[in-house]
Amino acid sequence: MRRDTAGAGTVTTEAEPHAPGPAPGARAGAVAPGASDGPDPAPAPPEVPAARGGGAAEDPVRFVVLGDSFSEGVGDRVGGAWRGWAALLAEGLAAEGRGTAFLNLAVSGALSADVADGQAARALAFRPHLASVVVGVNDTLRRTFDIALLARRLGRVCADLDALGAILLTACLPDPGRMLGLPPPLARPLARRQRSVNAVVHALSARYGAVHLHLAEPEWTEDRALWSADRLHPGERGHRAVAAGFHELLAARGLAHGAPPSPEPLQPPPTRTEALLWLATAGTGWVLRRSRDLLPQLLLLAGAELRHWADGTGTAPLDARADDALAAALATTMGG
Repeated sequence: MRRDTAGAGTVTTEAEPHAPGPAPGARAGAVAPGASDGPDPAPAPPEVPAARGGGAAEDPVRFVVLGDSFSEGVGDRVGGAWRGWAALLAEGLAAEGRGTAFLNLAVSGALSADVADGQAARALAFRPHLASVVVGVNDTLRRTFDIALLARRLGRVCADLDALGAILLTACLPDPGRMLGLPPPLARPLARRQRSVNAVVHALSARYGAVHLHLAEPEWTEDRALWSADRLHPGERGHRAVAAGFHELLAARGLAHGAPPSPEPLQPPPTRTEALLWLATAGTGWVLRRSRDLLPQLLLLAGAELRHWADGTGTAPLDARADDALAAALATTMGG
């Protein structure tokens, strides 16, 4: 896992902010996502264990989390609810005596539109010191995937949070086709899309000085012990590794003052048999739900892959087309 730098306190899991509306910088007209094919209902978040320390002598560190199932904590179930890397990280942010206020808005199935048009306004109302923005994998599984639109959405979210003075946390992620082991003609189109998403995230991270964690590299993707049975979400060990990675980067910048999360899981990792069973049963349903409107187009894209291989051009024309779309998206979003 490559990492860029680009005491403990009491942690309080926050409900929705009590402010009547978004803080300055929030976009007018933002609404919570309500489409029937939107994010999955989320279980109630677990209470974050209180770390060492007494009453807060200063205002608590305010940490908000935006995104999808990766940040919701899917794969790390504690007491019947998801915990995840963000809750683990929250325990080690504040110095003893200060405390942390933690609000996780991430929801399984969320798209970049859900983050930009729903979660962002709620995050701005929370007025965070730290804000994690990790989203995009679900966008790659939609027929309507548009890298330019995704870049504009993420650019707006990052700009608004930065304008409030929040430090951004970001991560690049592996493509789901690779993680599921799809055949190359099906996996390559998804890989192109995820590479484009990661490139946008890298560019925005550099612009806003984000704390960025690289999670798309072999050190991360090929270690089965880090993944849950679905091979799409980190398991407990993986969530702990993500939390520890972010903590190390934050501490290097003087932004984390508590103890780092323990890397050792309390639950055993899934066996290979459990992983194969999940893929043969629940995994199929997950893919169908996430990509049901993509499947016809994905088959067409796979056909294009095979035709280019048959005529000897390989992936070059399709790669070039994706690169051109990415360049145009970055030029518009980054202003140059």
